Amino acid sequence: MKRVQFSSPTLPYLFLLPQLAVIFIFFYWPSAQAIQSSFYLEDPFGFGSSFVGLSNYTDAIFNPEYLKIARFTVIFTVLVTFFSLSLGLLLAVKADAVIRGNSTYKTLLISVYAIAPPVAGLIGMMFFDQHIGPFVTMAATFGWDMKVGINYFDTAFAMVVVAVWKQVPYNFIFFLSGLQGVPVSVREAAAIDCRSGIRRFWTVILPLLAPTAFFLLIINITYALFDTFGIIDVMVKDKAANNPITLVYKVYMDGFRGNDIGGSSAQSVILMLVVFVLTIIQFRFIERRVHYN
Repeated sequence: MKRVQFSSPTLPYLFLLPQLAVIFIFFYWPSAQAIQSSFYLEDPFGFGSSFVGLSNYTDAIFNPEYLKIARFTVIFTVLVTFFSLSLGLLLAVKADAVIRGNSTYKTLLISVYAIAPPVAGLIGMMFFDQHIGPFVTMAATFGWDMKVGINYFDTAFAMVVVAVWKQVPYNFIFFLSGLQGVPVSVREAAAIDCRSGIRRFWTVILPLLAPTAFFLLIINITYALFDTFGIIDVMVKDKAANNPITLVYKVYMDGFRGNDIGGSSAQSVILMLVVFVLTIIQFRFIERRVHYN
């Protein structure tokens, strides 16, 4: 293997400096500020702060409202991750089998990924609108009086649907790339050994997609926890008290609307630790079943 030689020993660090600066400014520095603020009770007008130790953490953890939002966040994350991965894989398998018109089929599926989360939330609200929403009309035919933005369960259902719809194209792209990377010889050998297409997929194709699926699992969990903020912000219509919200949106509500800087900082640190622990668990236990060949 040919090694790259630099004329100066400091040149590689200069190349890395812009990216390291971005990471420091937009991640490490705000994280350090959040950790520091989480131990203080800050004046809403910025005139001072008082050290309160772990009070912000205990107030959040033992708050029934916070625990209710945490339970919904877990359910929301599981549903969005499961359906996003499942539908993305299903569509990728179908697209991989399409011979005629496959470019149009792929373009239509991928185009949704270009929509920003707040715009996706706005489109979702149009589909679930009480007066003109086609989904509301469809639900009415089954006797379901859907009231998104008013009823807790209806709003949660709409949030999951829109969040899944927004994330499916991302999973579709990676799963389709993984499927197209499976050697033709492997597919032909599997077709000779097994006549059942479903069995071939579960025993041959899916194990080869394990690295891609593991990567997407982490990305989708992160998406459901953080990147759905724009969707939720549009769909709850400033009525978070009557609608389901996730933990990241509660951080925003308490910090920017409730002016509880210390409490929202403690909540953000808790959420950051939860994601950190989940990532470690995934890499320690789930990755053992993933084989990179």
